[in-house]
Amino acid sequence: MNAPMYRRRVTAVAAAALSLTVAAGAAGCSGKSTGGGDSGGVKTGPGVTKDKITVAALTDMTGPYAALGKGVTQAQKLYYDQLNAAGGVCGRKVELVVRDHGYDVQKALAAYSEVGPRSAAIPQVIGSPVTMALKQRLENDHMLTIPQAWSHTLLGSKYIQLSGTTYDIDILNGVDYLTRTQGLKKGDKVGHLFLEGDYGQSALAGAKFAAGKLGLSLVEQQVKATDADMTAQVGAFKKAGVKAILVSVSPKQAASLVGVAAAAKLDVPFAASNSAYAQQLLATPVAPALQKDYYVITAAPPFSADTPAMKKLAGEYQMAYKGQPLDSSVYSGYTTAAIVGEALKKACADKDLSRDGIVNAHRSSKAFELGFGGAPMDFSQWTKPAARASYVVKPDKGSVGGTKLVEEAKESELVKGYSAPAGG
Repeated sequence: MNAPMYRRRVTAVAAAALSLTVAAGAAGCSGKSTGGGDSGGVKTGPGVTKDKITVAALTDMTGPYAALGKGVTQAQKLYYDQLNAAGGVCGRKVELVVRDHGYDVQKALAAYSEVGPRSAAIPQVIGSPVTMALKQRLENDHMLTIPQAWSHTLLGSKYIQLSGTTYDIDILNGVDYLTRTQGLKKGDKVGHLFLEGDYGQSALAGAKFAAGKLGLSLVEQQVKATDADMTAQVGAFKKAGVKAILVSVSPKQAASLVGVAAAAKLDVPFAASNSAYAQQLLATPVAPALQKDYYVITAAPPFSADTPAMKKLAGEYQMAYKGQPLDSSVYSGYTTAAIVGEALKKACADKDLSRDGIVNAHRSSKAFELGFGGAPMDFSQWTKPAARASYVVKPDKGSVGGTKLVEEAKESELVKGYSAPAGG
């Protein structure tokens, strides 16, 4: 699955997630007419009525990315609450309907069958395998969809928008960082722990390209989403004599990797995909090892970045969700909600709130940014990543959001010479 990562424990919220509906000033949803036609001179379509625009989130509140799902969903609720407080879109309130799939493809397909027909757009789908399973239906329905997933295999669809970089791009920028700052050099062996499926394969594509260009030897270790103990993988890396390890798994698996490596005295730097870290790991025994040599490569700036926009979002989120982690999932959720929100505003100005009108409005944006930092995203073409520059951040208990900035976003020479394959 980007993310940036993760990127990101749910109690009462998870128990209610299957029926959770988030909306400013309203609870629940009608489940009736999908809308459509013409309303006050504005063309409408499914999910749009005279007083409401419905958007849907297919999230993970109970599976391996539950921490990510909770942060993303709460941040999206915050955005739409703010949008509605400012008057909504075209005189309509925007309602976010949330369904928990628990990172189970079949549950996600069933959830889409329920909420898809009455939604105008989908600002959240967690997981590359879930998004891939839904891809044909999303295209048939002309549904603007923003996954919390960053596999390059999702490129190539007019209706599916990946935010920021893709996993292969981040890994390329990560290998570049290791060679510039951590002593990695030609002839060295580099381990790569990656998850089976689109997430891991996308990251692996970047790792293989980098290894070929720099003369590195790649030691591959693939794991399943259900694998919890990385002892065997660490053993393989140590036996091979790796000088660094690339990490493209879930946060819990990454924690096992780093903890076992520390116990085995495998003292090497790690460069991790955005989905291989969550702030909650800093409350576990593996925290000291994570803070030592674990680098997260991501399109998202850290909340500890000294920018007015990040400080504003941090303050608003902490006020709305007191005591909740403030990590990259919050940034990702807020910005992806805003991507859909800005498309709705533009579609309103164009007097076309049909699904095609929303998609066309979105694709007209060539330099999208909300003032948080990083390179603007180009949404006008869908065969290439929206951005190609990655930040390097590091776990840090003393920093807001649990990470500190190591290096500003940059596009490496490796990325400049790389063309991401179109979606599969």
